[in-house]
Amino acid sequence: MARDKKQGLQWRADASSNTSSEPTTNVRLRLVYIDWVSTLKISFLVGIVQAVVIIIATAILHVVIVQTGIFAAANAVLGSVVGGSGFDVNTVLSFGQSVGFAAVIGILNLLVLTILGAIFAMIYNVIARMTGGIKIGFTNK
Repeated sequence: MARDKKQGLQWRADASSNTSSEPTTNVRLRLVYIDWVSTLKISFLVGIVQAVVIIIATAILHVVIVQTGIFAAANAVLGSVVGGSGFDVNTVLSFGQSVGFAAVIGILNLLVLTILGAIFAMIYNVIARMTGGIKIGFTNK
């Protein structure tokens, strides 16, 4: 490996994997700062995706449970335990209530994930000031 004194880059020519005449350049950088606003935006988008996935998965799971007859079996079991047929699981866990509950959980997860993303970025920035950050290597290959 040769060292270029102007740019502080390391050069490595690997004949087996590099067929051109240009050498491979390795760069080592330190991650010393993460912008908390950028992290806030990214964690918000991840939270939106998570909320949508939770709502869709709940809707699909509810349809599958109804179609397979699990609610009917639960009604039979509860009817024999309670001693009457006045209780219906499908009215308590209707499609609208299930999806509504999933939407509430998805929105709460969205808020928590967004806030935690910004907090973790701030915590990393404090730790990076004390320790110097994380060393990361890049190559042009």
